[in-house]
Amino acid sequence: MPTPSLSDLPIRRLTHRDLAACADLSEDRGWPREEHKWGLLLSAGTGYGIDDPDGGLVSACVVTEYGPYGSPSFGAVGMVLVAERHARRGVGRRLMRHIVSLMGTTPLTLHATPNGRPLYEELGFKTTGRAEMLRGRFTPGITAPGVATRAATAEDLPSILRLDEEIFGADRTHVITRLPAFADQLRVAEKAGRIIGYAAAWPNMDTQVVGPLIALDTKTAQSLLVSLADRTDRALRTDIDVRHEELLAWTKAQGLKSVAFNSVMTYGMPELPGDWRRRFAPLTVAAG
Repeated sequence: MPTPSLSDLPIRRLTHRDLAACADLSEDRGWPREEHKWGLLLSAGTGYGIDDPDGGLVSACVVTEYGPYGSPSFGAVGMVLVAERHARRGVGRRLMRHIVSLMGTTPLTLHATPNGRPLYEELGFKTTGRAEMLRGRFTPGITAPGVATRAATAEDLPSILRLDEEIFGADRTHVITRLPAFADQLRVAEKAGRIIGYAAAWPNMDTQVVGPLIALDTKTAQSLLVSLADRTDRALRTDIDVRHEELLAWTKAQGLKSVAFNSVMTYGMPELPGDWRRRFAPLTVAAG
């Protein structure tokens, strides 16, 4: 029987049973396997993929929707991957066109690498921002700016959810409520008994990724970063909106190094909702 062409292979929804195949696809493209992150994305979002007749996946991506159930405010597209053996044959374009068509009038956002940006521009995505990826270890003995932080408790969750929706611009309860189990650390910043920021650090291979990082101001963001760094032996990694120039300069002075830049792109909306001045870093670039 002849092998079907790539254009004839069906696109289907992925489930947790596809976790190993998704990790294999990441590894095939030279990315870390990231099973932990794939697990969160496939739980909180919807995965789409194309099966390879010879085994594994030809391609995959995940869409995480935010806002009211059944009528999302927008969706974040991430983990768009095509197996090396099928690269440069239009598979990624086909999968993304499927997503755009499937989502209909729901606006979309994604973080694009320089290599991926031309494809997304072709599909109608516009660059509306940039994020800088940083990685490294904080210089020992860093003094936090003086904003009080502590470990989050179950009683803090309603306040965290309210603050997150206000700043993020959409309800993402289905994602944030997974943080206590997903992250190694979840901390809040307080002022006069009121939560004014929160941050998580979650394991990703040999690093801890800091995200989300939501804070009243730069000093609060700095205090949360220091409190997370003080409680891990791993290097930190995070993606900071480039408009936060003061925080970027400070983190680099403390030992973190710039690794890469990604374009923040949107489709069907002029820019991301919410308050960027208090939104410092995403949970992950794959989910916004």
